[in-house]
Formats: sequence, structure tokens, C-alpha cells
Amino acid sequence: MDAIECIRTRKSIRGFKPDPVSTEILKKVIEAAQWSPSYKNSQPWEIIVLSGGKKEGLTQILIDLFGRDTPPCPDIPEPGSWPDRENKHIADLYRKRAKVSGIDLGDPEVLKKAKIANFNFYRAPHVIYLFQEASLPLWSLFDLGLFAQSLMLSAHAHGLGTVPQAFATDYARDIKKFLGIPETKRLVLGISIGYPDPESPANSFRTDRAEMGDIARWVE
Repeated sequence: MDAIECIRTRKSIRGFKPDPVSTEILKKVIEAAQWSPSYKNSQPWEIIVLSGGKKEGLTQILIDLFGRDTPPCPDIPEPGSWPDRENKHIADLYRKRAKVSGIDLGDPEVLKKAKIANFNFYRAPHVIYLFQEASLPLWSLFDLGLFAQSLMLSAHAHGLGTVPQAFATDYARDIKKFLGIPETKRLVLGISIGYPDPESPANSFRTDRAEMGDIARWVE
């Protein structure tokens, strides 16, 4: 597919086939993402690709922590509030998703189930954790975001599905300890990756986007 089609057709996948992705394909996906731009070519990204028993072990740790009502400790705190413009987009998402799928993310019990699904990595065969040195400036977070987008587009171009997961970093300290990531690093994002399951109801919903007039001004 061409670049425009890849951008426009990518979506978050929350239903995966159990089939593992070959190491060869995963390496191709990652290699393409390495060509992402970064401030002064600093390339401020590191990743761990997690599969098999190690992934299942982490899932169990996260679910156990959540089940004991352990307070989340992400390296990048979850936003406490949103400006009106962005909050409207979030409210629209919740309303449309509830209408299409019956999933109301405003319901605490539904949100609890959503977190458990996150900690299960939506049963994807692999998860990629993105992290970087904690001393890096804010520009480096932006650069890591570019890398994450390139990674997900590269995966889509190879016939794979992905979903970026902030909840997957809720217990950053425990995750880093389990994966051998030094405390000097900040854990930024988890990305579940695998072959999409076309029969999964979770993949039937897709978010929309604002009209161009809502985000762009033309100045001459």
C-alpha cells in the first residue's frame, strides 16, 4: 500500500490472532521505524519486544497489582483533566463507542475490564515497550512519539495490527524491574502487536477525526 493509504487505514486493533509474528518480520517493522526523524538525529528511543512466557509473566504481575488496588505509578502521569476542545473529542468517542459496541468507558466497572484487557495486551502474541533516558528533554518525548507512529505504520504495511497502550505503563517501577530496565529510564508506552482477528467484535469500531476547519487556519 502507498503511504497515504497506510496512514488513513491504520487503526487501533484490540482483537488479535494467537499466531506469533516471525522475528524476521518484526525486525523489518522495527528497522523501518528507525528512520523516524529526531532532534539533531539524537534517536532517543529504546525498545523491548516481549513474547511467550515472559509476556504472560508480566501480565500476571500487572493483574495481581491491579487486583490488590495498588496505586498506579506511571513514569508519565495520566492527565487529570483536559481543555474543553480536547475533552469534547473524548466525550464524543465515549458516546459513539457506547452506541456502536455497548462499551461505556465512563462506567467504572467497564473501565476496570478495559484495564484488565490492557494488562492482557489484548491477547496479542507480542508487546513492544518503548522507553528512553529519563533525563532527556521534552523534545525527546516528541521524537519517541514519531518513532511510535512509524512503528505502527510499518506494522500495518506488513499486515500487522497494533494498539498503543498508556495503561500498560501503569506500574512502571514493577515493569522495569521485571524487564531489567534501569530506573534511570522512563517507560513511555506499550504497543501490542500481532495479526488482526477480522472476526473480533473489538475491531469493528473505528474512531473518526475532526473536520479540517476545526484544526487548520490558512494565512496568506
